[in-house]
Amino acid sequence: MAYTFQSRATADLIMLKAAAEQILKLLDKPLHEAGILTVEQIPAALATLEKAVLEDDARRQAIKEEMDGVGESSKEQESAAAADSAKLGPVSLRQRVAPLADMLRRSAAEGKPVTWAAPK
Repeated sequence: MAYTFQSRATADLIMLKAAAEQILKLLDKPLHEAGILTVEQIPAALATLEKAVLEDDARRQAIKEEMDGVGESSKEQESAAAADSAKLGPVSLRQRVAPLADMLRRSAAEGKPVTWAAPK
Protein backbone atom coordinates (compact mmCIF):
# COMPACT_ATOMS: atom_id res chain seq x y z
CA MET A 1 0.00 0.00 0.00
CA ALA A 2 1.21 3.47 -0.83
CA TYR A 3 0.43 7.15 -0.48
CA THR A 4 0.34 9.34 -3.58
CA PHE A 5 1.56 12.93 -3.20
CA GLN A 6 0.50 15.34 -5.92
CA SER A 7 1.23 18.88 -7.00
CA ARG A 8 0.57 20.77 -10.18
CA ALA A 9 4.23 21.81 -10.08
CA THR A 10 5.67 18.28 -10.27
CA ALA A 11 4.99 14.71 -11.25
CA ASP A 12 3.17 12.51 -8.74
CA LEU A 13 5.23 10.98 -5.96
CA ILE A 14 4.30 7.51 -4.76
CA MET A 15 5.66 6.60 -1.34
CA LEU A 16 5.32 3.35 0.57
CA LYS A 17 2.93 3.50 3.51
CA ALA A 18 5.52 3.19 6.30
CA ALA A 19 7.78 5.94 4.94
CA ALA A 20 4.86 8.27 4.15
CA GLU A 21 3.32 7.80 7.57
CA GLN A 22 6.67 8.46 9.27
CA ILE A 23 6.89 11.77 7.39
CA LEU A 24 3.24 12.68 7.98
CA LYS A 25 3.73 12.08 11.73
CA LEU A 26 6.69 14.47 11.68
CA LEU A 27 4.47 17.05 9.99
CA ASP A 28 1.69 16.42 12.52
CA LYS A 29 -0.73 15.44 9.76
CA PRO A 30 -3.46 12.82 10.18
CA LEU A 31 -2.72 9.34 8.88
CA HIS A 32 -4.97 7.15 6.74
CA GLU A 33 -6.74 10.05 5.07
CA ALA A 34 -6.20 12.56 2.29
CA GLY A 35 -4.53 15.84 3.15
CA ILE A 36 -3.03 19.06 1.91
CA LEU A 37 -0.05 21.29 2.56
CA THR A 38 -0.95 24.77 1.43
CA VAL A 39 1.63 27.05 -0.11
CA GLU A 40 1.70 28.97 3.18
CA GLN A 41 2.39 25.77 5.16
CA ILE A 42 5.22 24.50 2.96
CA PRO A 43 8.09 26.57 4.47
CA ALA A 44 7.26 25.35 8.00
CA ALA A 45 6.95 21.78 6.71
CA LEU A 46 10.37 22.00 5.06
CA ALA A 47 11.90 23.38 8.28
CA THR A 48 10.33 20.56 10.31
CA LEU A 49 11.62 17.93 7.90
CA GLU A 50 15.12 19.44 7.85
CA LYS A 51 15.26 19.48 11.65
CA ALA A 52 14.16 15.82 11.79
CA VAL A 53 16.74 14.87 9.15
CA LEU A 54 19.54 16.57 11.10
CA GLU A 55 18.48 14.77 14.29
CA ASP A 56 18.38 11.42 12.44
CA ASP A 57 21.82 12.11 10.93
CA ALA A 58 23.20 12.85 14.41
CA ARG A 59 21.71 9.63 15.85
CA ARG A 60 23.15 7.61 12.97
CA GLN A 61 26.58 9.21 13.42
CA ALA A 62 26.55 8.52 17.17
CA ILE A 63 25.64 4.87 16.56
CA LYS A 64 28.34 4.57 13.89
CA GLU A 65 30.94 5.99 16.28
CA GLU A 66 29.74 3.66 19.02
CA MET A 67 29.95 0.68 16.64
CA ASP A 68 33.45 1.73 15.53
CA GLY A 69 34.58 1.78 19.16
CA VAL A 70 33.01 -1.60 19.93
CA GLY A 71 36.36 -3.40 19.86
CA GLU A 72 37.23 -1.82 23.18
CA SER A 73 33.76 -2.14 24.74
CA SER A 74 31.61 -4.91 26.16
CA LYS A 75 29.29 -7.28 24.35
CA GLU A 76 26.36 -5.48 26.03
CA GLN A 77 27.36 -2.19 24.43
CA GLU A 78 27.85 -3.94 21.11
CA SER A 79 24.35 -5.45 21.34
CA ALA A 80 22.81 -2.11 22.30
CA ALA A 81 24.51 -0.31 19.41
CA ALA A 82 23.44 -3.02 16.96
CA ALA A 83 19.84 -2.81 18.23
CA ASP A 84 19.84 0.99 17.84
CA SER A 85 21.24 0.65 14.34
CA ALA A 86 18.55 -1.89 13.43
CA LYS A 87 15.82 0.45 14.73
CA LEU A 88 17.04 3.22 12.45
CA GLY A 89 17.05 0.90 9.45
CA PRO A 90 19.26 0.86 6.38
CA VAL A 91 17.60 3.86 4.72
CA SER A 92 18.13 7.21 6.39
CA LEU A 93 15.40 9.75 6.95
CA ARG A 94 17.36 12.08 4.66
CA GLN A 95 16.92 9.59 1.81
CA ARG A 96 13.22 9.08 2.56
CA VAL A 97 12.46 12.81 2.80
CA ALA A 98 14.43 13.96 -0.26
CA PRO A 99 11.79 13.34 -2.97
CA LEU A 100 9.01 14.98 -0.95
CA ALA A 101 11.23 17.91 0.08
CA ASP A 102 12.04 18.48 -3.60
CA MET A 103 8.33 18.39 -4.43
CA LEU A 104 7.61 20.87 -1.64
CA ARG A 105 10.34 23.27 -2.78
CA ARG A 106 9.22 23.18 -6.40
CA SER A 107 5.57 23.55 -5.41
CA ALA A 108 6.33 26.54 -3.19
CA ALA A 109 8.32 28.18 -6.00
CA GLU A 110 5.32 27.84 -8.32
CA GLY A 111 2.72 28.70 -5.69
CA LYS A 112 1.03 25.28 -5.80
CA PRO A 113 -0.17 23.21 -2.81
CA VAL A 114 0.78 19.59 -2.25
CA THR A 115 -1.97 17.06 -1.63
CA TRP A 116 -1.93 13.37 -0.88
CA ALA A 117 -4.22 10.42 -1.01
CA ALA A 118 -4.03 7.69 1.58
CA PRO A 119 -4.07 4.01 0.64
CA LYS A 120 -7.48 2.38 0.56
